[in-house]
Amino acid sequence: MTKLLRKGIPFVWTEEQQESFDKLKRILTEAPVLIQPEAGKEFTVYCDASHIGLGCVLMQEGKVVAYASRQLRPHEANYPTHDLELAAVVFALKIWRHYLYGEKSIVYTDHKSLKYLLTQKDLNLRQRRWIELLKDYDCSIEYHPGKANVVADALSRKAVSDLRSMFARLSLFDDGSLLAELQVKPTWLDQIKEKQLEDDGLNDRRLQVQNGCGVETKDSSGRT
Repeated sequence: MTKLLRKGIPFVWTEEQQESFDKLKRILTEAPVLIQPEAGKEFTVYCDASHIGLGCVLMQEGKVVAYASRQLRPHEANYPTHDLELAAVVFALKIWRHYLYGEKSIVYTDHKSLKYLLTQKDLNLRQRRWIELLKDYDCSIEYHPGKANVVADALSRKAVSDLRSMFARLSLFDDGSLLAELQVKPTWLDQIKEKQLEDDGLNDRRLQVQNGCGVETKDSSGRT
């Protein structure tokens, strides 16, 4: 599907593209980890960039609202690191404008110099144009260490090991593209098991059963 958008490539829609489109649509509409955002509450955006692509995550009150990533365009591969990391921020603001415009938000990046972007004196034309866009939003840019920015980093780098560590189901296509389906695993069963181990009465009964002694019970008349 991505190849069809490139310049000079004839737009031919085959069964392969239709299958990819249907699968992508199904994944996006059935994602169990996303929440509906609420107006008036602060948003948090995590951004990251690599020499492969841009990745970002939109969150509210510690819960994920949306994920987004895309491959670098040919001219973006020549960007210096500063501009590439800033491109990830601009990408997030543009794609989620309907959520972020008019709302307070904090944008986290692992490129520390972006924190001082608005106070820099020497800016190129691209940076000046992007600053004008930033002024439309009520947001602040904060530094976030790269090691702590696991999700956005994985989305930008498409690192298989990182995605698998987040319980992601990976699908590799013939054209080299990688599709990651993020899944969640409930922890309440593990929490119940841990609490049971701390229950002395329950442990005594478990030992009786294991030793073949059985557990005494009483009927409604009080007889054993």
